[in-house]
Amino acid sequence: MESTVGLAVGRGTGPELARVFERTLTALGELFSTSFTITRSPRLYHSYNSLKTLDADQIRSITRDDARHYEEFCRAQAELGVSAVFRTAINAQSLYLVREHLRAVKVDVIESPGATLLLVRDEAQGFYTGENTHSPGAVTRTMAFTEDVTDEVIAFAVRRARQQWPDTGADQVVMAYKFHLLDGALGEWVARSAARHGVRIALGQPDTVNRNLIEHGLSPRMMIIGGNEWADVMHPFLLDRFGSERQENRFTENIHLCPEVRGLVEYQTVHGSADDIEGRDVVNPVATVRAAAAIAERHGSCAGAVAAVERALDSVLTRGTRTPDLGGTHSTTSVVDALLAELGTPTRAGEPVLAAES
Repeated sequence: MESTVGLAVGRGTGPELARVFERTLTALGELFSTSFTITRSPRLYHSYNSLKTLDADQIRSITRDDARHYEEFCRAQAELGVSAVFRTAINAQSLYLVREHLRAVKVDVIESPGATLLLVRDEAQGFYTGENTHSPGAVTRTMAFTEDVTDEVIAFAVRRARQQWPDTGADQVVMAYKFHLLDGALGEWVARSAARHGVRIALGQPDTVNRNLIEHGLSPRMMIIGGNEWADVMHPFLLDRFGSERQENRFTENIHLCPEVRGLVEYQTVHGSADDIEGRDVVNPVATVRAAAAIAERHGSCAGAVAAVERALDSVLTRGTRTPDLGGTHSTTSVVDALLAELGTPTRAGEPVLAAES
């Protein structure tokens, strides 16, 4: 079988993680008899740190150029029928311009003893989106919330919950938004959308949602639809408290609701670009390896790839083969070598097939 996957690379440790992704995906393809073609975007996108020495006008110009290029890359991949893109970290200001235009939501599933949290993060509206205007000593940020986007996010979340729990759906649906600042409009939109989609939704202020989570924990099948302002800050807490996991080891999915790119799923590591360790071969590869396994299984018909990688990771990490951030002394390359050896693939996987750059 043949499968094509997109790849977009940012500065910092992006090039190192791109190599990890290519090696892992190629090795899984060999293991599961799938030939992966990787189409890499020709642009190396900026990180926050690679821009911070520039002035505001330069940053604004490069930010828009990066956003325009990455959006066009995503649209081109979707038009070609590609269903998955792996992206390393890039500057958030560029990224959220793309997410606003393509109406993105981020999905993460956090497993806890006796409970599962489905976190759906609204990336298409709110403070993280919008435009800046500058005047002496001030930046004014203009952004919007709309009923159409709110309904689209809720409709997606309901569908995703029914995929997660086919027999029952979610037993509790909560929306965490700073709705008190929106003149009551968001509450009206949510009520209409909930009735339209046949679900009960509890709309809560972020601090109220937080108190309830601390006091009561998760229900067995809980879905939270989070405004970006809340979900971004709370994600590390949710992982630590309910998933016993670190961000550095996780990947997430971004799904685009814009019709022209519907069906294209963007996978990313949760951690950032880590520019301070760029080029040192010590960046943690675990999240990237897991993303490669998910793409191989979900988009390349490599059934069992996720379980195989999890077993190999468990064995490698248990033996103490870890990067420094996890308390080890090993390089990125040596961790990936050990993982591929555990999988029973060559430790130096051949170069992946690269499609013509687009």
